[in-house]
Amino acid sequence: MTRFLRLLAASAALSFFAAASFAQDKVVYHIDDYETQATKGLRNIRNHLDVAPETRVVVVAHANGVDFLMDGAKDKKNPNIDYASLVSALKARGVRFEVCEITLRNRNLKKDQFSMDAEFTPSGVARIGQLQSRERFAYIKP
Repeated sequence: MTRFLRLLAASAALSFFAAASFAQDKVVYHIDDYETQATKGLRNIRNHLDVAPETRVVVVAHANGVDFLMDGAKDKKNPNIDYASLVSALKARGVRFEVCEITLRNRNLKKDQFSMDAEFTPSGVARIGQLQSRERFAYIKP
């Protein structure tokens, strides 16, 4: 019986390590100021996916960070950078973009002011916490 238990334990350990080796990386990018973070963050995400394309990426925006997801948004320092095309390209690669609904209420913004690529979450800060604690996402703030 002891040999059976050792084999069972060894099998369980191998299964655990095999599953861990196939685990998908998960990252939440936190944007709360689009002027200083949006262009840099979108570039970071593109580079991240170029070297690790299987990574699951969620971008959570709140406060002034939501502005880059609004229809017609452009980089203030470089107006040639159109956020909609950058966001759409990343969305096509599986990136989720979530906008804080508390920010919408506080700033009197409407959901129809945002890109079709944007999704909404009741609280940006709570969502980041959930992704980190419950779903084990790594946290990046560009």
